[in-house]
Amino acid sequence: MPKTRPPYSPEFRRQMVDLVRAGRSADDLAREFEPTAQSICAWVAAADRQEGRREKKGDALTATEREELARLRRENKQLRVERDILSRAAASPKREAFAAGFARETGAVPSGFSGS
Repeated sequence: MPKTRPPYSPEFRRQMVDLVRAGRSADDLAREFEPTAQSICAWVAAADRQEGRREKKGDALTATEREELARLRRENKQLRVERDILSRAAASPKREAFAAGFARETGAVPSGFSGS
């Protein structure tokens, strides 16, 4: 039966991550301490994700980048809806009344417009 041990403490994991980031290799740390190099690399990757650092693969987004992307997508969707509303209103026979109301709301009167 394989022997099991309790999980490593968060402090110990943090120390291993700090040592790797300071330049020590995971293989050297695995030889010197008990965890495997694979475990140490997994801890470093988890810490990178948690701290918003970019992963080595290069295609993963940081947490901040994911939040910004979601915000920009929402904003883009809202702008498309507004653009569609304005283009439908401009194509309608009542576009002059719409333009006059829009100009009054925004305080901008189109040049050459004599609407009441």
